[in-house]
Amino acid sequence: MKLPYTFLIAFRYLKSRKRYKSISINTIISLMGVIVGVMALIIVMSVMGGFHNDLYKKILGVNAHIVVSSYSGNIHLYKELTNNLNKFPGVVSTAPFVMGQVMAAHRNNAQGVIIRGIIPKLEKTTTDFDKYIKKGSLISLEGTKNSIIIGQELAAALGVTIGSDIDIVAPMGDIGPFGMIPKTRKFKVAAIFEVGMYEYDSNLAITSIEAAQDFFDLPDSANGIEIKITDAFNVKTISKQIRDSLGYPFSVRDWMDMNKNLFSALKLEKLAMFIILILVVIVASFNIVSTLIMNVIEKEREIAILKTMGATNQGIMMIFMLQGFLIGLIGTLIGLAGGTIVCYVLDTWQLIKLPGDVYYLTHLPVKMEPLDTMIVTISAILISFVSTIYPAWQASKLNPVEALRFE
Repeated sequence: MKLPYTFLIAFRYLKSRKRYKSISINTIISLMGVIVGVMALIIVMSVMGGFHNDLYKKILGVNAHIVVSSYSGNIHLYKELTNNLNKFPGVVSTAPFVMGQVMAAHRNNAQGVIIRGIIPKLEKTTTDFDKYIKKGSLISLEGTKNSIIIGQELAAALGVTIGSDIDIVAPMGDIGPFGMIPKTRKFKVAAIFEVGMYEYDSNLAITSIEAAQDFFDLPDSANGIEIKITDAFNVKTISKQIRDSLGYPFSVRDWMDMNKNLFSALKLEKLAMFIILILVVIVASFNIVSTLIMNVIEKEREIAILKTMGATNQGIMMIFMLQGFLIGLIGTLIGLAGGTIVCYVLDTWQLIKLPGDVYYLTHLPVKMEPLDTMIVTISAILISFVSTIYPAWQASKLNPVEALRFE
């Protein structure tokens, strides 16, 4: 298949004559600018995607996709409601829970925590909390009313380990002669978990639902019901169906609503990083502009000859637009390949280590998102293409008479 003359000349113009070596050097610099810009975008967006993905896993590992609660405070017929919720399409499992704010104390150490009463077997099917337990097991809560599971940070703050006793103190208790007497009960640490988020590791304690009901005086009642669905990112549709079906006084909230501010901040941060790094590609596009302008100056005589042979202004413009487009396309593809290789190496061999006590991650997480990769690729090629318009237009306006006057 014979290529149009515009393609052949554009390929030829990528190489300069020996007496104009600076032109070819500028072409290489322009190419490297695009490569570095695309690589930086791919790597940074993938690292941010890795952090976001890790955050999603940790939040969904502790919390269910949907939580049903009541404006009245307690759900008395929670067993019947649980059975009804299991019948909704897309619902995988459900689990009731009891939650309250208490004080955890051991000797001279004390800290405010949220205690959550669960049914261990149902919790294992509703959340991924079981995989975060480092010492002990979730099943150790079954059949007991004095066992508790606490986070690594809370255990360190209280100075306890597995088998230690801690005092759980509730502010609301019995009325005595001098007013309200706080309720206190001893619990034995049965397991220790580490989610990797300070909020959970220092402020959350888990016990059996029977122990929580007894401690908070909630016989045959629950504060809410956790729901796990098939697709966590399709939670809005199912939560709306449940909300419409249950009506008042039930409240239905999904994990996206409960973490709305955090995810909004993460999206804004990702967008800001994309805009900042796309400036690197824009700077590289200025190199393409300067390279093409110098190429037009070098090729003035050849452009004039092409015009006298019948080449149109559109044809001349196409030659230089193709030349700049090829620089952008080749640079983008090489940068994409280089960024993919770097991300693969970082993810596979975990070369960049992180201090676990600061980031709760042992290495830099990397996750390449197809949509992000496509946006970076299209943006880089489009910016490179747009940068060719002015130099190509200048070349098309060249007067062949002026260029050949002294030849």
